[in-house]
Amino acid sequence: MRVSQPSDRVVVKFWGVRGSVACPGPDTVVYGGNTSCVELLCGAERLVLDAGTGLRLLGLALASEDVVDLDLFLSHTHLDHIGGLPFFAPLFDAENDIRLWAGHLRPEHGLVDVIGSVMTAPLFPVAIEGFASDTSYNDFACGRVLNPKPGVHVHTARLNHPGRATGYRVEYGGRTICYVTDTEHTPGAPDATILALIAGADLVIYDCTYTDDELPRYVGWGHSTWQEGVRLCESAGAGTLVIFHHDPSRDDRALDRLAEEAERVRPGTIVAREGLVLHY
Repeated sequence: MRVSQPSDRVVVKFWGVRGSVACPGPDTVVYGGNTSCVELLCGAERLVLDAGTGLRLLGLALASEDVVDLDLFLSHTHLDHIGGLPFFAPLFDAENDIRLWAGHLRPEHGLVDVIGSVMTAPLFPVAIEGFASDTSYNDFACGRVLNPKPGVHVHTARLNHPGRATGYRVEYGGRTICYVTDTEHTPGAPDATILALIAGADLVIYDCTYTDDELPRYVGWGHSTWQEGVRLCESAGAGTLVIFHHDPSRDDRALDRLAEEAERVRPGTIVAREGLVLHY
């Protein structure tokens, strides 16, 4: 059964916070080792942002629900953002209704074909036809405003990432949650598209794979820094910044140090960890 909550509130839960590759182990137990997956409860409606390996844990948590009805929005379809799909238990239950969305693939590709190409021999033993739920695959033009459920508005924007990616601004009940990963910035030139997307937002979940010092070694890889996240939130008048998409080489001690530095630079900044729940 769903947990009762005020109808105009948004609950944000983090199921996977890493980028690039899952990295479980003794040095990542505090912040977690699963890749990107964030759940939003907009009143009674459930949205999921990305389908990294953290999606499997969400699926296990949903096992007690009679019917799972949700919209899953993908930033893009690199493996670290879709690796949880074949292991998401609700997709294999005919009682469930699941809608997948992607805004980065057209015109060259379609979402159902991309997911199907991963779930095929010799890469995977179960074909996409094994999904028993009422599953739809929705390709949209990036820049559109989507309305997956009454009162839920999802603004979309193109991000700077190899193969393209989509950022999301979810508005519900007077609250605004933004999800901006994976994207690369140009030092000294704030991304006007992102500034518009996150303007005045309550919460901004941002790609902070690198630091400003590290970024020059990874130009063209499609990722940003926590310092740029701070600068963007300050310029856009946004609220809380969540440092997200942690590099797999950054262990718990390194993230603790990063959290201390971020708190000094912009008090209230949060470093995402698995299991973190935020209420708005």
